[in-house]
Amino acid sequence: MSNDEFAMEDLDDEKTIAYIRERLPQDLKEKWSDDEFYYFLDTIYDYYDKSGILDSSNEEVDIDLDEIAKFIAKEAKKNGIGDFDPEELYFVVEGELAYNGILD
Repeated sequence: MSNDEFAMEDLDDEKTIAYIRERLPQDLKEKWSDDEFYYFLDTIYDYYDKSGILDSSNEEVDIDLDEIAKFIAKEAKKNGIGDFDPEELYFVVEGELAYNGILD
């Protein structure tokens, strides 16, 4: 990946994070740092990759937001990032999917 591609990916992540923050319940809007959001996004993308969602040839794929939120919480704890409540992370997953046009 070229430097330009990395820059575009970073810019898209910044836009995704801003979009998610706007959709969060008020008490969660400032709860997490940008670094934590970047970690959440990376972990969501890891989940998509490991689960095979991205490899599906079906037009409709069943995406379990609760399962993804639990995956983020488990990975964050395992990697020493922190303890996060899957019920709160649900809103991050929902926002990421909405930003990418997967949810309304």
